[in-house]
Order: sequence, then structure tokens, then C-alpha cells
Amino acid sequence: MSLQILNTLTRTQQEIIPRGGLGHTLSLYTCGPTVYSYAHIGNFRAYVFEDLLQRHLQTRGFIVRRVMNITDVDDKTIRGAVAAGISLAEFTQPFKEAFFADAQTLRLLRAESYPEATDPVQIARMMSMITTLMERGHAYQAEDGSVYFRIASFPNYGKLARVDLEGQRPGQRVASDEYEKEAVADFALWKSWVPEDGGVGWESPWGKGRPGWHIECSAMATGLLGETIDIHCGGVDNIFPHHEAEIAQCECAGHGVAPFVRYWMHCAHLMVEGSKMAKSQGNFYTLRDLLAQGWTGREVRYALISVHYRASLNFTREGLGAARTALARLDAWFLRLTEAAAESATSDPPDQSIEGFFTALDDDLNISGALAVLFETVRESNRMMDQGMLTPAQARGLLEWYGRVNGVLALEPDQSADQLPVEVQQLLDDRAAARSAKEWKKSDELRDQLAALGWLLKDTKDGQRISKS
Repeated sequence: MSLQILNTLTRTQQEIIPRGGLGHTLSLYTCGPTVYSYAHIGNFRAYVFEDLLQRHLQTRGFIVRRVMNITDVDDKTIRGAVAAGISLAEFTQPFKEAFFADAQTLRLLRAESYPEATDPVQIARMMSMITTLMERGHAYQAEDGSVYFRIASFPNYGKLARVDLEGQRPGQRVASDEYEKEAVADFALWKSWVPEDGGVGWESPWGKGRPGWHIECSAMATGLLGETIDIHCGGVDNIFPHHEAEIAQCECAGHGVAPFVRYWMHCAHLMVEGSKMAKSQGNFYTLRDLLAQGWTGREVRYALISVHYRASLNFTREGLGAARTALARLDAWFLRLTEAAAESATSDPPDQSIEGFFTALDDDLNISGALAVLFETVRESNRMMDQGMLTPAQARGLLEWYGRVNGVLALEPDQSADQLPVEVQQLLDDRAAARSAKEWKKSDELRDQLAALGWLLKDTKDGQRISKS
């Protein structure tokens, strides 16, 4: 089966083929964070889905070139900087660093490039694109100096979101504007400087100001990946108006032949405990909040990855608990397979049916089908080991298969797991001594203390095995 995805633009499932044909590099653009605060788990739901996509593409032999933007100038970042009384760069830098730290905790592959909207090279690209749009009649300057995209000049506007713009009245004022645009749906390409912007602004042919959010992505995406991009991802909330605006800008500023994006992919909303995430609801979580509560990055990753990207995800404590249980099961299975494979230097290929893990992902990233294959393999191979039916060579073959699986899922135990906390290591040593002295009651008490600290202990013929519970 070829690798297929549901294209938001066509509403049909299509095979992914790079624009240069199979064997050529596939370009992937993913909307990155707006760095006015710490990214929340709703943001990371999209980033984890995009990571799964890239990993599976690479497993299937695609050469992926991915770009993820960093939005470091917009209304929110400016308001934050002005309120804090510091420069825009000083305000956004801690949130940029936090994003990359969180991304590493969630095992996200690094993109080839992370263009920042305030980079002078990117600002120049934005100005150049705006100039082209004005020269072609797709943009105009309003009385206050701001530049707007003329939606009426692009008949295909709305094709991604299937939005009907009829009824929008020319000259209608909107609350944030004190001047008239040609049409209420026209959106800003360049925002004229106002005192509320403080020290944020760039000189341009249209006066001092700053770029609009939509033009930032358009200029950075095409500047780094070319006029036509293979895959563009984001959350469903980005479809309109952001991605719709990107299409209009890029296809009007381009050569008018190729589309801006060939395949659009969008992930559904994330709910928390059945409700929309909001600080007022008390269910607003950053990754840092969850880590402070005792959850791990890979547990959060599993919880975010285990529901199909186009299905709404209800993020709950029970879901995190289920992730912890599933990972403990995988860890125990892996250790058991490792022990079983120790006596063989060669491997026997497993039954071909377990390749169903990858063919499930070929079907629009069907993660439920893929995980079903994985855990059925765990169940069946555990049964065979229980009955002494799994040979060391077969165990090694399964380990090699799981290595490929984990290349997509990235669920291996944290590297620091081998470096136990001092308190845990001391309890483990004390218990080993108690067992050696046949002090079984003390041994049980020490096991209970370890369990209370969140550690699962298993006695094997090779000694004590410990893992996070």
C-alpha cells in the first residue's frame, strides 16, 4: 500500500508523492509556536502529530526537508514586551528556549530550519512579497498607512476552508480598525506603527510598521522551501483565516501556475477532561505543569500520539495513567525479549503480519491500527516465551522489528533512567542485602517504599529489575 493522507484541500485521501517524483526530497512546512508564553499541550498535540508524520515518512524512505517557523512578533508578543518594559527580543527569548527544551523532552525531531519572523532576512522577504502583491493589484495601502490584501482580487479565496464570503460589505468597519478597508474580510499584510507598539517597528516603503501574521509564514515558507510546498501541517484552528490567507498571498505573488501547497494536513482540537482548555477552567496545562505533577515526557508523548490526529483528543489524568501502564508493559516486554535473545547472535525474521504496524500508518497515520498490531505482538510473543516456544533468534528478530517501530513512535525509556536517584539506588541496594540475608519482611517493606516513590520492582533470575511505574 502506498502512503496516503487525507488532504484538507480536496477532502479526499491521496497518495503522497514529492513534487519532483518518488525519490526526490519532500518539503514539509509546520506552523510553529508564537513565543509570548510557554507552549501548552494543545500546541504540542499538533507538534507531536507532525513528528509522527515525519518519522513515518522517513521510515518509508522519503527524504524530508522540514521547516518550522517561530512567530516572535505579533500583537501578543508586543503587548507582553511593552507590559514587561523590555525589548521584544528580551521578552521572547526565554519562551523560545523553553519551546526547544519542551520539544526535546517530547522527543520531537529537529526541523532543518526554524526561521524567526524578526530575522532581517525574513523581514526583507516579507517586504518583497508585499511589494509584488501591490504591483499586481492584490494589495493596497489604507489611509493610516497599513497595507491590506484585496480578497476580491483572488476568486479562489475560501477554497481550503470552503468559506463563502458573499455578503461581506465593502467599507464595513471592524472594532480594531479606526479606518475603512475596501472589504471587511481584507487582511493586513503590513501594520502601520502605533504608539502601543512601543519600540517595535521596521522602516518600509509604506512607513514604519510591522508584518502581519499571515505574510510572515508565506514569506518564510516559500523563501526556504520554494514556490510550491509538498505538505503543510497545522491545527484545524489554523485553516481559516491563517492558511487561507497564506494560499492567497503565495499564489498571487507566485508565477500563477503551481499551487502553494499540494497536501494540507490538520489535526483536531485537544480537550482537557472533556472541556476546552482554559485557565479560567483550571485545566490549562503546559508540559512543565505536567512534569511537575510527576508525569514524564514520554508518557505525555504517548497520550498525545495514541489518538488519530483528525480525531478530537480528550486529555485526561486517566489517559496519562493508561499511557504509563502501556509504556511499563512495553518496557517489561523489551527486557524480557532482550534476555531471551542473549543466547543468539543471529535473528530470524518475525511473521510478516507484524509489518501491519507500518501499513496501518500508511493509511492516513492510522495510529490505532498500528498500536493494535504492536500490542498484539507483545501479547503473542509473551505467550510464546511463557511456553518456551520463542527461540533466541526469533526474539532477536522481534527486537530488530521493535527498533524500527520505535524509530516512529520514539517511546524508549529516558536515557537518564539508568541513572537512578540516590535515594532509589540506596533502597535498591538495601533490598538486595535484605534478600541476600533472607530478611523477607524487610525486603517487602523496601519494595513498598520504592513503589511509593513511583518505581516498579521485579525479581528475575538475573537479579532486581526496576522501572518507573
